[in-house]
Amino acid sequence: MASSNPLPSPAPEAAAPGKSESSQNHASPARRPRPSRPNYRLIHRFPFPVEVHPLPPLIPHNPLSLVSVLLSYLTYFISPPYQEIYSAYFDSATSSVHVTDPKAIKALWEMGFFGKGTLSRSEPSWLEREKKRRGLLGGMTSEEVTRQRRTERRELKLERARMEKLAIEERLKAEAAAREGGVMPTEHSCLSPTPNGVTGGTTPVTEKFSLRKAREARLLESQRAVSQDGSAHPLNSPGKRTPSGSKTVRFSPVVQAKEFVSDSAILSLPETSVDGREANEEPVLNNEEHLQLSTEEAFFLVYGLGVLRVLDDTRTDTIPTSSLLPLFCRHSYFPPGDPSTDLAPDDPFMISYVVYHHFRSLGWVVRSGVKFGVDYILYNRGPVFSHAEFAVVVVPSYGHSHWSETAERRAHCEEKMARSWWWLHCVNRVQAQVKKSLVVCYVEVPPPTSYELDTPCEEDIGAMLGRYQVREMVIRRWVPNRTRD
Repeated sequence: MASSNPLPSPAPEAAAPGKSESSQNHASPARRPRPSRPNYRLIHRFPFPVEVHPLPPLIPHNPLSLVSVLLSYLTYFISPPYQEIYSAYFDSATSSVHVTDPKAIKALWEMGFFGKGTLSRSEPSWLEREKKRRGLLGGMTSEEVTRQRRTERRELKLERARMEKLAIEERLKAEAAAREGGVMPTEHSCLSPTPNGVTGGTTPVTEKFSLRKAREARLLESQRAVSQDGSAHPLNSPGKRTPSGSKTVRFSPVVQAKEFVSDSAILSLPETSVDGREANEEPVLNNEEHLQLSTEEAFFLVYGLGVLRVLDDTRTDTIPTSSLLPLFCRHSYFPPGDPSTDLAPDDPFMISYVVYHHFRSLGWVVRSGVKFGVDYILYNRGPVFSHAEFAVVVVPSYGHSHWSETAERRAHCEEKMARSWWWLHCVNRVQAQVKKSLVVCYVEVPPPTSYELDTPCEEDIGAMLGRYQVREMVIRRWVPNRTRD
């Protein structure tokens, strides 16, 4: 019968007598523990910043489930969930909407990934990065994780190139030796370099590159350079890269002397107070970053979800929805249009918002695609979970007979729909390079109606958006040597 006690762990083996302490010192460095990632599934568990009242499941053959559903409805009518309305203001200089309340910024980003930080790449993380820079906060921000990942990827590519160069050199040496001996080498008889750069045996080149081996090779090269040249700088000296990937700057002796004198002079100064605060006291950090919303995102939050109110430039009066749509349509042009002009059904804001509302209603996370030369990029769950799968290009379509009645209208439609094959080829090539599928989204523009000429009300906005039609078409780049079979 097997014993219930766990088996004892084997004792560590003693070092072989033939191995010296120097070989143990050249062993691979300990792998750094990877920092724990935040629980994004819990943080971004809500797709929209909307308070909902979930109902329990209804099971027909279980009468208790019906009682639970009735109790849930009764609880909803007695104490309905409170929906918080967030505030923002419209900036006419940038034609965008800014959110300054930290609570609203956190809610809009965590529940739907709306907007971007004005001082960040995407997620508003300037305050965390500034605290981290001053040593007030531990951990790593999302931008620092991205920077570290890119550094590791660059190190891996450099190590792969170094190993390939060593393999080519050894191949050339083997061919030269074979020509001198009168025998041509075969592919399996060439010498392959080991990770340390030493050739060994007739093993074929099957080295698997990894980041750990790249760091080991770089560490060994630095130690070898120090052993060959006694005046060489050690690994952690200025001007060299440390194992962590950071790079320090090496100054000339004159600059080092000046820097030493400056430091000594600074250390000799007495502590003074600045603005009534001690010199060694850490100043209070104020969050100087805003959440910048595009006009499509702001109008979706105002009209589609009803969780945002937009103030004017004075930040005193709330802009109603009926006035917000003409305002965004005028600012979709550069320079902004005249307020006295009527709305057109093919305004750039109307075309882009129809597509944004369409994909948001289908559950996609829609973000700006200006970085990839497209209008939008679509995420399945969000940018913190995976990369965007699709890139969307919006093209207006004029299929109604109204747009072909006169020559002036036909010329207007041709100008709006003008796209060249060079443009399509460039956009498709970029999306194939970043492994995204290009989606050409055609928006069928309806003819203008009477209520569109005046300022529309909220009831007319729904009827206006319902007259647009959206058609998607996926375009993939055909590579002959890859799709031959």
